[in-house]
Amino acid sequence: MSFASGVALRRAVAARPWLHKIVVPIAEKYNDLAGYRKVGLVQDDLISDENEIVQEALKRLPPKVSYDRVYRLRRAVQCSLAHTILPKEEQTKPEADISYLMPYIEEVERERKEREELDSLTRAR
Repeated sequence: MSFASGVALRRAVAARPWLHKIVVPIAEKYNDLAGYRKVGLVQDDLISDENEIVQEALKRLPPKVSYDRVYRLRRAVQCSLAHTILPKEEQTKPEADISYLMPYIEEVERERKEREELDSLTRAR
């Protein structure tokens, strides 16, 4: 699934209140069971950075946000190596699990789409 289709799915669910009431509790339970919050990560930390769009989005992050991301990832690796989880007070709370990278990814995708549209324009004769 591409980022654009994921965003479209998110918008479709948000636009339908009855579907939102069904999907959101299931998604929250899934996030709790996934375990990434127990090692201090947020959902956007799980996005693979092997994609050109994500690489560009990471370059656009403010220095503090970028530093926090690296810190969380290193702490999670340390927990993984030690086969431990963080104490409850250091685990990521659901309300703190906010998207910090997706706005930049969406911006890069919009710019690339706009660039492709401009590159494909032909001059009328």
